[in-house]
Amino acid sequence: MTDTATPRLPARRADVDRADHKARLEAAIEQQRIDILVEASRWREAGHYLDDGWHKLMQARTPLLIGGGLLLYRGIRHPASVARLARRLVAGALLVSRARPLLRLIRRVT
Repeated sequence: MTDTATPRLPARRADVDRADHKARLEAAIEQQRIDILVEASRWREAGHYLDDGWHKLMQARTPLLIGGGLLLYRGIRHPASVARLARRLVAGALLVSRARPLLRLIRRVT
């Protein structure tokens, strides 16, 4: 009694199913890799302006620190002038925030 005459179709079907499953998994992984590459490119493109601004700020770091130190020193020596400067800065910021909508309104009308 030899079993050479009995076919092994279920084992081959399992191999085919396994190969098909493996191919679908590999295709899904490849698609995920493509999606990650696309999203990474979009992320770099979106952050490009922030990175440029940060690099410019870091290039001006030393002069900004020196200027801030000088302003701090002057503020300690003459606190009344710092308070006056702060009031003027707040008033200027309020003026700009109020003028901006008015300018937009004027641009729409003309």
